Amino acid sequence: MTNANTDDRRLAVPAAVLAVVLAGTSGFQEREGVLRLLGIEASPESVDYVVRKTPFQLHTLLTEERHPKTWTLSERIPSSTEAGLTMLLGVDEDIAAKLESLASRPDDLVRLANAVEAAILGRRTIYIYGCGATGRLAKQMESSFWRPFWSRLKAQPDLWAKVKHRVSPEVESSLIGEMTGADRALISSLEGFEDLPLIGRLQLADRGIGRGDLVICVTEGGETSSVIGTVLAALDQWKAAPDFDPAESRKRLFFVYNNPDDRLRPFERSRLVLDEPGITKINLTTGPQAITGSTRMQATTIETFVIGSALEAAVERVLRGALNKKDMIRLGFAAETTIAGRLRDFGPLLREVKRAIPAIAALTDLEAATYAAGRFSTVYAGLGLITVFIDSTERSPTFRLYPLDTVREPKRRCWIQVWTEAADAQAAWRSFLGRPFRGLDPDLYRKPFAEEVEDRYLREKALASLTQAGDDQASLYDFSFSEPNIAKRGPRSGDFGLLVLLPEERRMLSETGSAPRRFERLVLESGAALGVILIEDRSEATAKPPVFGPARDPKKTPIAVVRLAVDTAGDPMGVRSHIALKMLLNAHSTAVMAKLGKIVGNTMTNVSPSNLKLIGRATSLILLHVNDVLARPEWVRRHGPRRPLTYGEANAVLFEAIAFMKEKPQRAGQAAEVPLSIIWILESFREKRGLAAEEALAIHEGRGLQAYLAGLKTL
Repeated sequence: MTNANTDDRRLAVPAAVLAVVLAGTSGFQEREGVLRLLGIEASPESVDYVVRKTPFQLHTLLTEERHPKTWTLSERIPSSTEAGLTMLLGVDEDIAAKLESLASRPDDLVRLANAVEAAILGRRTIYIYGCGATGRLAKQMESSFWRPFWSRLKAQPDLWAKVKHRVSPEVESSLIGEMTGADRALISSLEGFEDLPLIGRLQLADRGIGRGDLVICVTEGGETSSVIGTVLAALDQWKAAPDFDPAESRKRLFFVYNNPDDRLRPFERSRLVLDEPGITKINLTTGPQAITGSTRMQATTIETFVIGSALEAAVERVLRGALNKKDMIRLGFAAETTIAGRLRDFGPLLREVKRAIPAIAALTDLEAATYAAGRFSTVYAGLGLITVFIDSTERSPTFRLYPLDTVREPKRRCWIQVWTEAADAQAAWRSFLGRPFRGLDPDLYRKPFAEEVEDRYLREKALASLTQAGDDQASLYDFSFSEPNIAKRGPRSGDFGLLVLLPEERRMLSETGSAPRRFERLVLESGAALGVILIEDRSEATAKPPVFGPARDPKKTPIAVVRLAVDTAGDPMGVRSHIALKMLLNAHSTAVMAKLGKIVGNTMTNVSPSNLKLIGRATSLILLHVNDVLARPEWVRRHGPRRPLTYGEANAVLFEAIAFMKEKPQRAGQAAEVPLSIIWILESFREKRGLAAEEALAIHEGRGLQAYLAGLKTL
């Protein structure tokens, strides 16, 4: 049996009994404790989590700590959006510092680029695997960078004739970007999958990856079970050979992560990789994230930039063996560059995004006002589609928003929808991925899940998620900028439309009938506000700016335009443009949510506890905010001293909140279990009686956590 994180036989012990036995270490029960006050008992699942899921309690990781630069974000941003954006983008300076350090000693990254080059020339598959944010990174490597570049090259017959003898005839399909749960997980996480090493092994085999292929596994924290399972499964393929040499497997197996080794070593699954000589480890630690634990921010940004730069460097070396200087310039390569040089290209990108903070602030204010008024947004993107899509979908688990709507929804629920130029849903997926949608075949995964996952909770969740991971899921989502979508879900008065263009698309603005111009007209004619993000080549940035919208009254048709100038020379895969857009969107969307009260300080208190890691994060956030209030002198003076909340108590209340919200599907929506738990505990302490969960939810719905906590200072 594999994946034995727990032994189900222990669950035969009644939860209440086990809780009392564990009182000294876990804090589940106390004569005057919070559970007694609230009249609840720790559920079996909570007991199981606290006692036996310690490998997923990750509050000791650096990526889970609070960053000092954004400590007061939620207090500053209501009065100054620019100040909030400055805080958020200030944390990206940690990326620049790390990249400068890597540029001075780029040996591991040179090894990675060499491995990509060898895989191309050896006609081997390049398999990039991640989970959640890093899984979307893997998809971006394939569908934003790799496939479009090789498709453009093959569209130029004279250049392809010079190159085709050096590479696979299907070179554009030789890089597979895969994520835990496959393409369906792009939309939202599939519970139970991330926590299983088994699924990584199964997907590796399912995609036909074998010994000798290049495997690059990326985990923002360095502890993701499915990603670790993947790299260890690939290593097992090498170890199965009688002449196994770790020096050889090390050239083909890479593990990229973002936490200090000493923080990861207490976790056995991470230690198995860190101590393995047959795997090359690339540590990209930048420090705490701008929003506590939100690794979609700095961790995934540096990983995207580093791996994308390695791909470009490798492809450049392959092509310089077949093409002359003029040919290379035609493909977008400038003077020959080194890995170190590419890494140092990040600094100018960050400076350009920070320069645009006043314009970004106007965009942020427009979008935040839209949601505050109960309205919706629609984003159009072409070449930037995946970067836009990633930002949109990652808002959901981070801020407890509705996931993207399916075509079955009778009306819009998700605040945001993403469109691209396509005739229908199937064409939109092809435009998005560069290939057909690729799900998981339940027949290949169901039996291993049922027989090899010992943990009952994980087994049940994984089997349930498997029903939502197949190829049939593609038909549930339609991202096409098409007449049926316009009629059913088009922008309305009071909504917000965002147009996102990359450098190659700027020329489309001079074409009246182009998709961007049609989208612009649709937004303005519907009475919605318009935002524009225009990434331009630096050589065009001084040209006359494009005009958006007719002569208008700004108060009636507000428009916010953000222009970024990026040096695209020597960047044929568009890595710099996508990274600039990613940094902008990371800061913008986070600032929108902060203005809406979905962040307290710099903590993601609206996080959705949808997997073991996020349950641990949610528990830590409850513990942090409750104990912060209990330690305040003014609280002690008014309400008396009280011992700090324990981890076990916080977790027990969290699971109770999760169960409570599941019973109220009509009200659950975007309500968050973490704020509910914090308010439930503190208000019960304050009133010296156990509030009903319904009372706490009413406070949360009426005031929000930020306002509630601020009010405690004056009560």
